[in-house]
Amino acid sequence: MLSKKQGLYLPEFEHDNCGAGFICSLEGKKSNDIIHKALEILDKLEHRGAVSADGKTGDGAGVLIDIPHEFFSEVCNFSLPKPGSYAVGNVFLPQRENQRDYCIQTFEAQIKKQGLILLGWRNTPVNPAIPGRIAKETEPFVKQVFIGKSSPDQDDFDFNLKLFIARKVSEHTISNSRLSDEHFFYVPSLSTRIIIFKGLLMPQDIKLYYKDLMDPRVVTRLALVHQRFSTNTFPTWDLAQPFRYMCHNGEINTLRGNVSRMRSREELLKSELFGDDIKNILPIILPGKSDSATMDMVVELLLMTGRSLPEVMMMLVPEAWEKNTEMSEAKRAFYEYNSCLMEPWDGPASIPFTDGNYIGAVLDRNGLRPSRYSVTKDGYVIMSSETGVVDLEPENIAFHGRLEPGKMFLVNMEEGRIINDEEIKSEIARKYPYKKWLDNNLVHLKDIPYNDCPLFLGESSLDKRKAVYGYTLEDINTIILPMGKNAKEPIGSMGADTPIAVLSERPQLLYNYFKQLFAQVTNPPLDGIREELITDISLTLGSDQNLFEFTELHCRKLKIQNPVISKEDLDKIKNYDASPDYKVVSIPILYELKRGHNGLEEALESILKQAENAIDQGANIIILSDRNVSEEMAPVPALLACSYVNSGLRALGKRSKLSIIIESAEPREVHHFALLFGFGASAINPYLVNEIIAEQIEAQDITEFTFDEAIKNYNKAIGKGILKVMNKIGISTLNSYRGSQLFECVGLNTQVVDRYFPNTPTRIQGIGLYEIEKEISKRHGNAYKKTEVAANLDLEIGGEYRWRRDGEKHMFNPLTVAKLQKAVRQNEPSTYKEYAALVNEQTRNLMTIRGLFEFDNFDPIPLEEVEPWTEIVKRFKTGAMSY
Repeated sequence: MLSKKQGLYLPEFEHDNCGAGFICSLEGKKSNDIIHKALEILDKLEHRGAVSADGKTGDGAGVLIDIPHEFFSEVCNFSLPKPGSYAVGNVFLPQRENQRDYCIQTFEAQIKKQGLILLGWRNTPVNPAIPGRIAKETEPFVKQVFIGKSSPDQDDFDFNLKLFIARKVSEHTISNSRLSDEHFFYVPSLSTRIIIFKGLLMPQDIKLYYKDLMDPRVVTRLALVHQRFSTNTFPTWDLAQPFRYMCHNGEINTLRGNVSRMRSREELLKSELFGDDIKNILPIILPGKSDSATMDMVVELLLMTGRSLPEVMMMLVPEAWEKNTEMSEAKRAFYEYNSCLMEPWDGPASIPFTDGNYIGAVLDRNGLRPSRYSVTKDGYVIMSSETGVVDLEPENIAFHGRLEPGKMFLVNMEEGRIINDEEIKSEIARKYPYKKWLDNNLVHLKDIPYNDCPLFLGESSLDKRKAVYGYTLEDINTIILPMGKNAKEPIGSMGADTPIAVLSERPQLLYNYFKQLFAQVTNPPLDGIREELITDISLTLGSDQNLFEFTELHCRKLKIQNPVISKEDLDKIKNYDASPDYKVVSIPILYELKRGHNGLEEALESILKQAENAIDQGANIIILSDRNVSEEMAPVPALLACSYVNSGLRALGKRSKLSIIIESAEPREVHHFALLFGFGASAINPYLVNEIIAEQIEAQDITEFTFDEAIKNYNKAIGKGILKVMNKIGISTLNSYRGSQLFECVGLNTQVVDRYFPNTPTRIQGIGLYEIEKEISKRHGNAYKKTEVAANLDLEIGGEYRWRRDGEKHMFNPLTVAKLQKAVRQNEPSTYKEYAALVNEQTRNLMTIRGLFEFDNFDPIPLEEVEPWTEIVKRFKTGAMSY
């Protein structure tokens, strides 16, 4: 199991970098030599793994091979049917006998419940002296289970389905049993074709630990190997790879969004094949697993829908098809159709996979992980993270190459041939009339006719509303107008020397309590300018459908190229009634000011209830609108409402039935929009920005661009900015980024975060709903309760990006800068001390988190007990981690 949350440590911030590869015989010849070569690959990938302090515990290694039927027939004390008529799997169990017996009995009960025949158990021969001390602490008891078909004529698909159900239900039953060692129960593989041997071992120790691998009677046509490198993580036996259908070298950056949206889709799952068991296998994704393990669980589910393994990999790891003008129409239609079903599992990744029939690998759309292959004249295919993993004579190499971005390398073991990327994808793309389905169902927003509507809707004065939503002169002149003019974000210098939101003396928007995460450890960011062809910010609106059904209803959605939309676009969506499949409901997100934080809390509950009712009445698009603020009614923060509706509907099992549009005056900066998309919005109309642009064009008599041009430029600038935020974390498509919650909260207490922003990391405490409401109330009071001496209400100056006398505080202000300049220019140490004292005092004066730290009064450690740096540097690794 992964370690639990402790102090500032959060287990979800786990990364790994690995080595992976496979070898197979094109002629389908089973041999023990393939196992030796596979173990040779594993040994030569040792540098891609790591070793614990005991010198024996690795981060995890494993090998997948064909089921050695003849070998098992000889060593088992019970008879086996013919190959393909039974399944076998290694099973990890608790070491304690009573708990082990409970797990076995539970598993056996589910096997029998599915009508399958339990053939018997075999203790997997292992060498207990091999694991290191650390691995030994969590070493499972390993047994092999053999399960037969319910009848000789049971088809393979139904047999595998029953095996899947029996295993999933057993996992959930044991997980919920509260056994102290329930986490030991894990089934690495349960298949009619393959078996997996893996563990928390060094690569060279796999064959020494699992004695079966040293037996010359064990033969195979193929072998898939993996060596794990866990950075900042806690390796475990179950997270060693390969998994049941794949292994993985890389990072799934979109994991949070993938998991949350997959859980939303579970509410729609129905299948006659599963019957009532469909409820018992949920959740599909078990908590506390790695990104690779999570993806493997989804692969397994999609295989149970009748899709082939190559088709599943095309769905989850699609090519960059959106801007590829050279792609065939059929393949483009396949990808566009499936983008309505499933967002990409995006990130740098090389993913070898096999189901015993196909073996191959797919590379991410950016090509950020290496995969190289060689085909020999004597019929071997070898693929790995690098070349040279198997010693080959140059004259024996028929050809070799590397896997290209988004491409698939595939071997059909039944046919004994390599299938090139174009052939397999073209075949899959012709499986259904995807192009026809898209033409008949997918509606593009740009194609919807528009009837002109007024921009201003008779609300409170613009000046009042600007004050209510916290606009400053800096927002307008530094952020909004430059984007309206230039269609790109304004350029500013790096570094933030203003107080974080929770320590600021000025009322803050809720967005300011969140910080964007970024690519780190083994994970490179993207260059959205030079790599524009692999990026995309289009989204679809509408209801999701049952993943088990192959139907054109999956693409009966509304597609938006840029989800930052104008009022014209919003009116199109509101008034689109050409199809009964689109029903739009608008929900106000306002609260009664006099009710204070209680009113805010009640309003949030009401908003969620209205969203639920809208779904029950057939709505599949809701608009959360903060229009019509007044002296009595204040706006609920759009981010708070969006996140609560998003997470609340998921908890109610209804999230996948609608899309959320935000119609709000609040968002104005890229960070605001990124947060709203990250917490579940599918489109955003920043209506007050539109009105401010119109006002400024008239007030400043701007003639170099029109209002329509300015709105398009502003929306385009925000779109580019969102792309930059996505690329910073290594994500290519907004479809993957939506709902991913790739933010960290700084300054909100856990009560607020757990309730309204669940699964968002927060390492320190902060303000609650009471203080959030007070900040809203203060801004509202600035607009409505001040005596209006003049016709216009003066906005605050801001001072966030540049020091201003009446603006936000800065650590580096005219006084500190003057002291620093004088100290440097005149070489005055005394002046530098004055400068340092000023900066340190401001740090302590509630401007930074570090300024709140205090030293504990512990006795110092004697220097002779501290390891010298000359010894520490000997263990430094200088090689690149991302390779």
